[in-house]
Amino acid sequence: MTQFGWFRIVVFAAGLMGAVGVILAAVAAHKTGGTLLLSGSSMLLFHAPAALLAMLLADRQIIRPRLGFAAAGGFVAGAILFSADMTVRQFLDHHLFPRAAPSGGTLMILAWFLLAIAAIWPRAATRP
Repeated sequence: MTQFGWFRIVVFAAGLMGAVGVILAAVAAHKTGGTLLLSGSSMLLFHAPAALLAMLLADRQIIRPRLGFAAAGGFVAGAILFSADMTVRQFLDHHLFPRAAPSGGTLMILAWFLLAIAAIWPRAATRP
């Protein structure tokens, strides 16, 4: 798949993350004890713009592109995994699968580290 194809997928995913994040926040506001939904909502709403920004920085080669694209993917996958587990726990009182939320959280942490590395790792000098 081309870089443009991945860009569109991440933008699409970030749009869905934002919409679902707002929906979960609204449901949490009307549901007694909806704290798990608020956690899931927050992760989606924080990481949707982070994924978009990582893609834009990578596309403009302000940061190392491959690491930036990987960070964006980590933001998307981690936030979706974490929030899906919180939502399942809230409504069905069991986990999506064992260690789903910690796995999603770990992915998001690693994505932030990747973004930081992508920003400071010097690019190879171009030859004239």
